[in-house]
Amino acid sequence: MVHIKTDTQLEAMREAGRVVARILTRAREAAAVGVTPRQLDEAAREVLSEAGASSPFLNYKPHFAPTPFPAVVCVSVNDAIVHGIPSAEPLRDGDLVSVDAGALLDGWAGDSAISFTVGEARPADTRLVAAANRALEAGIGAAVVGNRIGDIAHAIGTVCREAGYGIMEGYGGHGIGRTMHEDPSVPNEGRPGRGMPLRHGMVLAIEPMLIAGGGDEFRHDADGWTLRTTDGSRASHAEHTVAITNDGPRVLTAL
Repeated sequence: MVHIKTDTQLEAMREAGRVVARILTRAREAAAVGVTPRQLDEAAREVLSEAGASSPFLNYKPHFAPTPFPAVVCVSVNDAIVHGIPSAEPLRDGDLVSVDAGALLDGWAGDSAISFTVGEARPADTRLVAAANRALEAGIGAAVVGNRIGDIAHAIGTVCREAGYGIMEGYGGHGIGRTMHEDPSVPNEGRPGRGMPLRHGMVLAIEPMLIAGGGDEFRHDADGWTLRTTDGSRASHAEHTVAITNDGPRVLTAL
């Protein structure tokens, strides 16, 4: 069931989104060679505490997971695409890092992700991250009243495929509101003009996940959470929580 939000509820979601934006900003500032993903999680916890918010990630246990998620952010490094559990292994020069964060504030959720390089970036990684950001922007641009879910999916997929990247098979964005995951699902590839019509008050987490090697396959780590590329190539993840409004798409997880 898709939950349509009132304008007042969208304002409340915007406040949750601001907390998420601050988490990602803090994590990006803290990330450096020698810093551990676990330290990025600690920085995120500080932001949540300062805001009086909680994490929808912490102790989350979907059907596929063997254990509840133990952190407030996902930190996925190099060939890890998404859902990386923050580890105690220090980041190295040239590592490609994706941080996915969420917040619950006054009963409303926000969800967003960024990717960046620690230290000196490989040109190939710079292109990959830029493509993920372009795909996200294209998806947001298609998130307008009168379009359909397939228009968002097509916009994202077109950017990814034209750049020569793979798209994580079976994963994509989702509705969001009182909980982190709501209907509808938002694929990262699809046919325009298909799927659910977009209405004022719908809120979607739009999130392209790109695989540098060009394939769409992935594998699960032994931890049951981390999803990695099967070919060992690097991956990039970009995400925003976006409200569909009569005035156009509104990014709720911007600063």
